[in-house]
Amino acid sequence: MSQSSELIQSAQRTIRFEIEAVEGLLAHINADFVRACEVILASTGRVVVLGMGKSGHIGNKIAATLASTGTPSFFVHPAEASHGDMGMITRDDIILALSNSGSTAEIVTLLPLIKRMGIKLISLTGNPDSPLAQAADVNLDARVAQEACPLNLAPTSSTTAALVMGDALAIALLEARGFTAEDFAFSHPGGALGRRLLLKVENVMHSGGALPQVQRGTLLRDALMEMTRKGLGMTAIVETDGRLAGIFTDGDLRRTLDRELDIRSATIDEVMTRHGKTARPEMLAAEALKIMEDHKIGALIVVDEADRPIGAFNLGDLLRAGVM
Repeated sequence: MSQSSELIQSAQRTIRFEIEAVEGLLAHINADFVRACEVILASTGRVVVLGMGKSGHIGNKIAATLASTGTPSFFVHPAEASHGDMGMITRDDIILALSNSGSTAEIVTLLPLIKRMGIKLISLTGNPDSPLAQAADVNLDARVAQEACPLNLAPTSSTTAALVMGDALAIALLEARGFTAEDFAFSHPGGALGRRLLLKVENVMHSGGALPQVQRGTLLRDALMEMTRKGLGMTAIVETDGRLAGIFTDGDLRRTLDRELDIRSATIDEVMTRHGKTARPEMLAAEALKIMEDHKIGALIVVDEADRPIGAFNLGDLLRAGVM
């Protein structure tokens, strides 16, 4: 057998072991899992995650996932906890301790103090008979038949199972809290998702003197001058009472030229798109983008409750804002 074939077989074997480990968790989503969720939901504090070594790396990720999905959480290194970092933990908090063996010395050392403080303890272990699991208020069973490592030593299947159990816990809590996409965006304001879910039309629109608009009856050539001055490739057309009558865009201009109208004498009423699609200032910019994509238009007028134009924006504005 060639070396390349051996490498492929090794990788496939590893993946199969880890798939089996994850599938095995389904049998452990039971009353203990429900109890763990209930303990966290009833808490007024944070979820403090503990873990040593590879379990610590997984614990860090679980804490980050919990924090970004509506469950305040942070990671504390168990060894550091014994040297002052227990001061970061309050009686209102919940401790989620990860240890595949359930007998990690640095965590077991903390158990008497955790009990003395009266802090609720959730363990996530591969051994429900271990000291950690027995001391916990509730144990999440993440046992695996064997590691993917051929020596059955290196944490592989067990860490994958712990990670997936942590994700299952975080998402169950997310749904129980009614956590929304907008809530998620507030935890990720610097990312693309945050921009899509937090930015509103009023944050990107041109308003006041920057809003291109003309009255009905305006000569087309004068409307084109307004479009040129404001630089949005469009203008709103308004009734005498200020309500929106229509919109005229660069695209409308191209279609007008095909009609062989005399642009020096034609009025905007003859060539405008009547009323057209609009947006509201409180609408998410991402919603406005969907309107533009669905109707294949490049700009939108923003109107108030009385259907009066108060702003305008185009695809370029959304692109610069990072919405698309």
